[in-house]
Amino acid sequence: MDTTGPHQHTPRLSSELLGFDPGARVLIVNCDDFGLDEDVNAAVIDSVERGIASSCSVMLPAPAAAQALQLLHERPEMPFGIHLTMVCEAARHRWGPLAPKQLVPSLLDDAGELFAPTPDGRARLLARARTEEVEREFRAQIDAVARTGLQPTHLDFHCLADGGRPDLLQLALALGAEYGLAVRVWLAPGLREARRRGLPVIDHGFLDSFSLDLDGKAARYARLLAELPPGLSEWAVHPGLGGPNARAADDGWRVRRTDYEFLTSPRARELLTEQGVTVIDYRPLRGRWPGPEHLSGTSSSHPRHT
Repeated sequence: MDTTGPHQHTPRLSSELLGFDPGARVLIVNCDDFGLDEDVNAAVIDSVERGIASSCSVMLPAPAAAQALQLLHERPEMPFGIHLTMVCEAARHRWGPLAPKQLVPSLLDDAGELFAPTPDGRARLLARARTEEVEREFRAQIDAVARTGLQPTHLDFHCLADGGRPDLLQLALALGAEYGLAVRVWLAPGLREARRRGLPVIDHGFLDSFSLDLDGKAARYARLLAELPPGLSEWAVHPGLGGPNARAADDGWRVRRTDYEFLTSPRARELLTEQGVTVIDYRPLRGRWPGPEHLSGTSSSHPRHT
């Protein structure tokens, strides 16, 4: 019997692992940066409840995280993940870690805050960050959610693709297994490892909405939906209302406003129907990742400092 045919070793699409037909076009539309400010919080809620977004990710060190968690408490059906945060949002929009600063000194800049998300800031952080201190901060962020009784679906990263370093991705994968959460993976090395383990991850290129041109963005989103290939894809979108306070503090407010306008437009929902695209959240993925089914605590190798 010939076992060398072209389809013999073709890996199954992640969408098939989740129970979809081979030709199904499946898309996660996740709103990142929930908790950044009240402007973003309002836009995220609207984008999920009224628009085509399927879930969100909350930034626990961010200024409006408490409001974001309260909004999630009021909407227990809304899927959300934890946006693991090691850098601030902008050079002029700064905040510190959740863990006590004296316990995570390698994560702090000269001013004692998290680094700015500039190329230089990220490079300096990744050059000095101690893995055990990153774990301490990540646990502080995860445990801050655990204490509320909310149950997230996944972990993902703010401004650092797959954590920015192989050891930090491995840390996130281990924490995901420990806490019973899926992990967003989108760079080639991590995708290869996840697929080797039989874990569902995106089958195609990951989209960060900050990479799209502002001009003609709605038309670009429409083309992306029309061209979406079979399998699992993910868009990380960043809706915001673009109000006066946001415009003063957030250099990316135009990206956020144009994302919000598309996500909540009637045309966006029409396009999903016309193109036969199924939008899901991370709950089906969480069910296929290892670990306990629900967030209920952990046996930590490090002391809790939250």
